[in-house]
Amino acid sequence: MATKKIPKKYQPKGFEILHEDLDIIVGNKAPGILTVAAKWERENTVHNLLNQFVRKGNPRSNKCVYVIHRLDQATSGVLVFAKSEKAQQFIKDNWKDNVKTYYAIVHGVMKKKSGVIQSYLSEDEDYVVHSSSDSSEGKLAITEYEVLKETDKFSLLKINLLTGKKNQIRVHLSEEGHPIVGDPKYGQGNTSYKNLCLHSAELELTHPHSKTRLKFKAAVPAHFKSLISYDY
Repeated sequence: MATKKIPKKYQPKGFEILHEDLDIIVGNKAPGILTVAAKWERENTVHNLLNQFVRKGNPRSNKCVYVIHRLDQATSGVLVFAKSEKAQQFIKDNWKDNVKTYYAIVHGVMKKKSGVIQSYLSEDEDYVVHSSSDSSEGKLAITEYEVLKETDKFSLLKINLLTGKKNQIRVHLSEEGHPIVGDPKYGQGNTSYKNLCLHSAELELTHPHSKTRLKFKAAVPAHFKSLISYDY
């Protein structure tokens, strides 16, 4: 199911469209842009820019895209939107069957080169996510990881996101004593690294109309390659 190549000048700024058909739009979100509106920013979001994109400059158009999932503002990578409520509902209903692969660069060298991190996450009134082993104190979050490459300062991880809770990967890796590079919220205080090294690299899902399995891959941003050289 090939998508027509969209010239760069027509691409929404901060969202490189990888695939578009009658039911979905898939793209590579740049770090720094919000997925959806927040209290401090309502206009410069992927959701709003894509609504303008599908309306093709027609202010009377009622075309819009529908949110399926989100990436943190600082996180880059594969993001999918639906073009109808029916497509949105199908993908949401089948979300647990999707394969979500991330890359992360963390501080330090991990003792365990692979494993599964599991806890219950909840968010406080300051929008900070906390982790607990008590099932009554949050929602279950499961993160599977594998170390791909190490330096004396950093480790590159491949992550299979088995659940998709807010800030899940960032909280879990910080708990392990290896916060993600460039994470001021769950990391090592005032970080000197400007960019968060967390990237949604691949998403495999079932198409809402054709029911075929599709895999989308988003190119890793340059700040990853500047820290660890790897065939991403």
